[in-house]
Amino acid sequence: MKVLAIVPAYNEEESLERTMTSLQAACPQVDVLVINDGSRDATGEICDRNGYNHLDMPINCGLTAGFQAGIKYALRNGYDAAVQFDADGQHLPEYIPAMAKAMEDEDADIVIASRFLEGDRGHSLRHVGNALISGLIRLTTGVRITDPTSGMRMYRRNLFEDFARGFDIGPEPDSIAILITQDNARVMEVPAQMRDRAAGESYLKPARAIQYMARTCLNILFFQWFK
Repeated sequence: MKVLAIVPAYNEEESLERTMTSLQAACPQVDVLVINDGSRDATGEICDRNGYNHLDMPINCGLTAGFQAGIKYALRNGYDAAVQFDADGQHLPEYIPAMAKAMEDEDADIVIASRFLEGDRGHSLRHVGNALISGLIRLTTGVRITDPTSGMRMYRRNLFEDFARGFDIGPEPDSIAILITQDNARVMEVPAQMRDRAAGESYLKPARAIQYMARTCLNILFFQWFK
């Protein structure tokens, strides 16, 4: 399979080089596209200095728009699959080959690197939210996904058009439920671990995390009610 790793990066000057070095060393067969999402720091300069394949968004457009730009690139350049890969160092590139193998062997359309496939969830706010979203996806689609909030997901080419053209499809858990329902997408998970963020701070503060979980749950329910 010809796989593209899409690496959204917004103000990731402290972690981008380490992430790229790790990714290129572990997966030399995987092409990489960095989406510099209107960063105000030296992220763009780091991409230029190191010769990273990258797109510069004119302003900070957000994860959905950045990922959509990456998917359009993958669609136009003949990639068989695209994997969402964080720039902050949390994702381990060693799992990408296992994800690609699962996609090929199991004829999967979406493969998720799951933190909970072989272990129990914790009891933090994020873990509780993840369990709630997992339950809603199972209730509305019949599909059990242990880690719908994992940001490390691989998508097969047949779903590229949905991301490239659709206004309501982004790299989020509610989109997984939509794709299962409207495209009969087959979802697989592979067991994975993730590191703590290498540098910087997550935008998902407690208040934002609650808003994110609530919005995601409502999106899943509303889509099923009004499909």
